Amino acid sequence: MNIAFYAPLKPPDHDTPSGDRRMARLLLAALKAAGHNPHIASRLRSYEGAGDPASQEEIRNAGAIEAAVLAARYGALPASRHPAAWLTYHLYHKAPDWIGPAVCEALQIPYLVAEASIASKHAKGPWAEGQAACALAVRRADAVLSLNQDDDGAVLPLLAGAKRLIPLKPFLDPAPYGAGKPSPEGAPCRLLAVAMMREGDKLASYRALAGALARLGSRDWRLTLIGDGPARRFVEAAFAGFGDHRVTFAGQQPEARLPAFYADADLYVWPAVNEAYGMALLEAQASGLPVVAGQVRGVPGIVRHGETGLLVPEGEDFAEALGRLVDDDALRTGLGAAAATNVAAHHGLEGAAATLNRALAVAGA
Repeated sequence: MNIAFYAPLKPPDHDTPSGDRRMARLLLAALKAAGHNPHIASRLRSYEGAGDPASQEEIRNAGAIEAAVLAARYGALPASRHPAAWLTYHLYHKAPDWIGPAVCEALQIPYLVAEASIASKHAKGPWAEGQAACALAVRRADAVLSLNQDDDGAVLPLLAGAKRLIPLKPFLDPAPYGAGKPSPEGAPCRLLAVAMMREGDKLASYRALAGALARLGSRDWRLTLIGDGPARRFVEAAFAGFGDHRVTFAGQQPEARLPAFYADADLYVWPAVNEAYGMALLEAQASGLPVVAGQVRGVPGIVRHGETGLLVPEGEDFAEALGRLVDDDALRTGLGAAAATNVAAHHGLEGAAATLNRALAVAGA
């Protein structure tokens, strides 16, 4: 069936890479794998990060115009070319959906959401209108796909029945990823982290990682950092004390080149401060890399503590878990093999396609 797809935070073909863009592309791939014909309905970005009322009003008005144009355009098509359903990916207070609910009302088609975040603390304040719009969209939804169980408690009360909330495990296509060769005996442990360099949670994670590495004492390691962004100078400052021989800044890399970096590493490391779940954590495990990550939000849904990696609760010593895996080659090998097996079995494209079909059926598409 024809599926209208919309990602209000960042369209799938946006120039700047991120986990959001990655998942948007994967959702399109999963819809195709499920036998459907998805298309990007709109590229209007509703993201407003400054809390500016004038900017939010401008975006809301642009969304209303876009919705009217789309409803008229779809309505003029033959019935066989109408979208049978609409899927919006990632709703939250800074990026509400001003388009999908209105189009679905006009066309009388099901409205689905993948990954909705409802935070009551934003019911008042600079993003109150965006928060209210997200809540209304979830109430209107015929099905909500949950990629992060941390969001479920706030989403479920807004739905017309628990069956409308459908778990969707974060997923990828494992095919491009393959295990690399372990370091020769006595060689430094090769560490890897992949993340945008921006202020806020990402910068906090980079700084936490640098602090943990500083407490590893005489252990022999090398770290490659993949990513770029406006906070790069602060990230570089955090790692300046280690020297160029220990920390390599590889910059932003094309998606197609990432598997080679994963294959050339021994251990993936990321404190994951306030991380929703982390696509790079999934990519690393698909490549047979064990993971040391923060035990936050949706991360435990993709990293199995003691099975595919080690998770560190907030407030506990990240360096201790990191040092344990730097020291133990055999443990790294066992966890990495289990990680690749787990991703292939539970986080692949085929499973996601089946879940999307189930959600469409629940929504009445």
